Amino acid sequence: MPDITPILGSTHLRHGSNTGQPLTRGDGLLKVTGSARYAADNHPAGMLYAVTAVAGIARGRVAFLDIEAAKAHPGVVEVMTSANRPLLAADPDAKTNPFMFRLDLLQSDRVRYANQPIAVVIADSLEAATEGAALLAPRYEAEPARIGLDAAEGFVPNAVRLVSPPNEHVGDVEAGLASASATIDATYETPAQYHNAMEPHAIVASWDGDRLSIDTPSQGIAIAQHRVAELFGLPPENVHIRSPFLGGGFGSKGLLSGPQVLGILAARLVGKPVKLVLRRDQMYGPVGHRSPTRQRLRLGMDREGRLTALDHHVTTATSTFDDFIEPAGAASHTLYASPAIATSHLGVRNDIGTPLFMRAPGEASGSAALESAIDEAAWACGMDPLEFRLRNYAEVEPISGKPFSSKALRECYSEGASSFGWSARPLQPRHMLDEDGFLVGWGVGTATFPAIMFQAEARAVLRGDGTGLVETSAADMGQGAWTALAQLAADSLGLDIARVEFRAGSSDLPDAGIAGGSGHTATAGTAIHNAGGDVISRLAELATGDERSPLFGAGNAGVIARAGRLHRRDDESRSEAYADILARAGLAEIEGNGTSATDQAAREALAMHAHGAVFAEVKVDPDLGQVRVTRLVGAFAAGRVVNPRLVRSQYYGGMIWGVSFALHEHAITDKRSGRVMNADLAEYHIPVNADVPSLKALLIEERDPHVNPLGIKGVGEIGITGTVGAIANAVWHATGIRVRRFPIAIEDLGALHAA
Repeated sequence: MPDITPILGSTHLRHGSNTGQPLTRGDGLLKVTGSARYAADNHPAGMLYAVTAVAGIARGRVAFLDIEAAKAHPGVVEVMTSANRPLLAADPDAKTNPFMFRLDLLQSDRVRYANQPIAVVIADSLEAATEGAALLAPRYEAEPARIGLDAAEGFVPNAVRLVSPPNEHVGDVEAGLASASATIDATYETPAQYHNAMEPHAIVASWDGDRLSIDTPSQGIAIAQHRVAELFGLPPENVHIRSPFLGGGFGSKGLLSGPQVLGILAARLVGKPVKLVLRRDQMYGPVGHRSPTRQRLRLGMDREGRLTALDHHVTTATSTFDDFIEPAGAASHTLYASPAIATSHLGVRNDIGTPLFMRAPGEASGSAALESAIDEAAWACGMDPLEFRLRNYAEVEPISGKPFSSKALRECYSEGASSFGWSARPLQPRHMLDEDGFLVGWGVGTATFPAIMFQAEARAVLRGDGTGLVETSAADMGQGAWTALAQLAADSLGLDIARVEFRAGSSDLPDAGIAGGSGHTATAGTAIHNAGGDVISRLAELATGDERSPLFGAGNAGVIARAGRLHRRDDESRSEAYADILARAGLAEIEGNGTSATDQAAREALAMHAHGAVFAEVKVDPDLGQVRVTRLVGAFAAGRVVNPRLVRSQYYGGMIWGVSFALHEHAITDKRSGRVMNADLAEYHIPVNADVPSLKALLIEERDPHVNPLGIKGVGEIGITGTVGAIANAVWHATGIRVRRFPIAIEDLGALHAA
């Protein structure tokens, strides 16, 4: 396991608090020099290569595989199918908790979606395995594919967000609409999107009797460990998962996927270590995606421009064999005040792989529609869209009635508008041109994301030489978790970060929870903070109870840990070094442990969210209809900032993702075959540097003592939520054309010359 502490220390030796400092990523040097070892970089002795053969249809059964031809190919060792796959201890189609999804593990010859694994070829080289998979030449008994939001009758799901009710309301929406002076009734569509992390899903699995060693990227190492243990009938401690580095995840690596388990099965079948890595095109199906949505929003406003009703109805797709309903309506629960609000969700079963959590699940799609509708409502009332938002933002969470801090959101609006220059925006659309004759438009969107927290554990050690060690199985998928958590670890021990060893990314360490929901820093960080506090408390007990210590008798007054020493609170001139306390006690080290969990009482009483406001400038070619985002300014309030450099980087990433959502990303599915036709990064478009020429993220100070002991909120997803709507609204302001389908395309502006 790599140790990033020397890198952190050598680049930033400092005195005082480590948190709040803009340290560079501790693992950055390893990554840019190629020293960081990702899952697929591991090559145990005797390792074989596995390649999945995947279905070319979306529905039906596999009628024939030419297994003999594949096995006859030089280098091919074995072909795993439903006929010879090793037995499992648990049914992969069983669901024992809401956070478990069904897996395709060659349990039958049925095909449920295109790109479903139908066989695994194992060979002594990647080339031989790939060629063997091609020689299988599958034949099918195909059935018509059901693709799209009109492919089947909709159904009301049991839950969204896995455990939340699908339909919620407060007040009488129909009465609110009937009494309104102006109304909006509009439908918005968002496409299917795929995670496309830079690192594909991969696994290297090695069996040693009933013990299993795995290298695989995971956002939730302990969750993956227990899932593997359940499937194979093993004690969890017999499953060792190493995941020190992830090349992106965005939710797709939060839970174990089918292809990862197939790699384990292949290793068991041949009795040797096996590596299985998905090709880019094979990631479109078995590892999750964001499902398409069709969202109808109805808004009513009175003569003063205040909302009288907000109705948000969502239709979205899920698979035929499992349920994941994109909770897009949740965006309307938290932002705008109205005496009547209703949200509802309808699912449509498609022959697709089951959708899954994808960065800002629900909020990304939902806010794209909501923020567009709010802009339309402002125009219907003859109001500036920022003024309309300021008039209607909620002081309490509308559905639950729980209060939250609205001051931070007001500051986001104010600081963002000032930095952007919003006051110069004309109310009328199509009233700004640049020096080259391009149409210029300005738009705004409100950003929000819940402040989530999970359960976690951590271990902290103070050593006899005055250094520290902190351990937790945290996951760093590029967001800088190792660095931020190391900063919190150092402060919890009262040491400079250069004197603390931080270990993470392995299942034999304390459970750090899941790196998802923008809750990892708060979750793992609080456990680390508590572990550090525990070991300092134990050290203080040694010192204050020892007559030879200058801290003797300080029990009631207490002590402060700082710079490797304990100081009396009532007389800081009386202090003692950690090393001296341990030496006199005859101890080489002392250990403490910490946990973290949601404060249920606080969450039942208060609404907890991060907030922000995003301002966008676009330029539109009046002849071609080509749209360019030329400027983005985001202002965000997300509690305590552990590392402003990393936080700003996360905001940038979210805002860039918003550009991608608004103008680029779109999985195109052939409704006849059910196959995604642009399953590569050449045709599945995402932004490049030229698409985002100017980004600015403002960090708005916010102190929230209720959200968790550290006051930390998440920053990884909120940047998407305001950006998509801001860009769409800017396109309308530039052109006078309201586009309600994402991504916004040139053909959507076909009426530009007539506008």
